[in-house]
Amino acid sequence: LGQRMLMNGSLDGFCSAGNTGAMMVGAMQIITSIPGIIRPAIAAPVPNMDGTPVIMLDVGLNPDARPDVLYQYGSIGTIYSKLVHGIKIPRVALLNVGREESKGNLVTRSAYQLMNESSAYNFIGNIEANEFFVSSRADVIVTDGFIGNMMLKQAEAFYKLISIKEVCNGYFEMFNFENFGGTPVLGINAPLIIGHGISNEIAIKNMLLHTYEVVNAKLVKRIKEELDR
Repeated sequence: LGQRMLMNGSLDGFCSAGNTGAMMVGAMQIITSIPGIIRPAIAAPVPNMDGTPVIMLDVGLNPDARPDVLYQYGSIGTIYSKLVHGIKIPRVALLNVGREESKGNLVTRSAYQLMNESSAYNFIGNIEANEFFVSSRADVIVTDGFIGNMMLKQAEAFYKLISIKEVCNGYFEMFNFENFGGTPVLGINAPLIIGHGISNEIAIKNMLLHTYEVVNAKLVKRIKEELDR
């Protein structure tokens, strides 16, 4: 119902911490992809030492992504980083097993070539998993939904560990999903934010606030404009 209200103009944005599968089915069948988008993506924040905002996409929507899909994620992530995080020239990196251009599998090597040869955004090369959480080399990290989801779950597990060990530090609070509330689905025809199924009142509040940010940034309109160029 909420997604149908979104599409008939009764709502400007929609968020939910309900069943993720149902949300994604609605996103694909009711809201649908923006024309020109090969595959939508879910974007999630990545904590890092200096506190600058970093996003990673995809984190679960597309376990298998072709090189052209990964290339397009760079464009979508750049728009999000500019409009929501206020970064003028976002640095885009491709998650890989090494920094060298020759590293990776066939998909990542092919995606690297597409991204490196394009002037559509500021591609800085490969980034490795051991740079997560401690490096601020990139503002946008591109990967497929299989790897992205594992990295996201790793961050959640890390926060559980430090909570159990009662480690108190402001930096570690950036790993707490409650502080972000939800993750946007990028590349569809209306603002849709997906929250964690175990969200409490703090997470719900932040999910609503983030939905407002996404609506206010006019992300859908800007992505459409970028694709029309």
